[in-house]
Amino acid sequence: MAFLGGMVGAIPAFAACEGVAPEQKLQNTSPQDIGRDLDRIATDGYIEFAVYDDYAPWSFENAGKAEGIDIEIGKIIAGALGVEPRFRLVSAGETLDADLRNYVYKGAVVNGRVSDVMLHVPYDVDYACRFDQVVFTGIYGEEHIAIAYDAASYPDKGPSPAVFRYDPIGVENDSISDFYMTDVTRGPSADKVHRYRNTALAMKALADHEVMAVMGPRAELEAALAPGIDIHEPPLGLPRSKWAIGVALSMQHRRLGYAVDDAIAAALEDGRIAKAFADYGVGFTPPTR
Repeated sequence: MAFLGGMVGAIPAFAACEGVAPEQKLQNTSPQDIGRDLDRIATDGYIEFAVYDDYAPWSFENAGKAEGIDIEIGKIIAGALGVEPRFRLVSAGETLDADLRNYVYKGAVVNGRVSDVMLHVPYDVDYACRFDQVVFTGIYGEEHIAIAYDAASYPDKGPSPAVFRYDPIGVENDSISDFYMTDVTRGPSADKVHRYRNTALAMKALADHEVMAVMGPRAELEAALAPGIDIHEPPLGLPRSKWAIGVALSMQHRRLGYAVDDAIAAALEDGRIAKAFADYGVGFTPPTR
């Protein structure tokens, strides 16, 4: 997803933010534009989560119903708060900055509104230091860039990225994997990179033997595994090939942030979050919190 070009983080320690200029604070914005506080959510009896659309296994629509790992996380949070979960499926913008502005602290320019909590927000302290308007908290998982490959084509070991100067590989269009493989294969090998709307379609192409491998976030690869396909994580030389994921909400509602983080911490402790991952065929790596 394009939003991963800007990584974000949890509430940073003040020392970590030294020398970092935050974004301009909001001015002349009425309170109703910044979502609802914890008391209002309890009174209204529901909490709304912004989740990415068409983003299996994390969040997607199936038969008119929101499903995915992030949907289960939202249900866990809502259950802890004693309210009904509601899910707003949103499109990813070109940058994470745009998504936070549109869905967390301001609202889109035309008919925009914010949600109470945004799920599946990448975690990065340096990025978080720039935002006075956003609370980053509730880390509940990790993502890793990996390569899924046809085991029969690489019987001895998983392929290194350099192999794809010669062998075809699938990636999601405009993703980290796309940018990386475009750099690896630039020149005469550029046609070896096959681009798809999402990782699930790239994995279907791998199962149909249209490509020999797919590079992308491991959870998306695992959720679409077919017989004869293996996954590994070779050295990539990327500044960051894995990251934590959590939630974001308006800085005006820190009490809500604490309650959300407590709900996630309890579900990590008792295994409910690990089960949510397993239910969608995804391995769970306990995050560092």
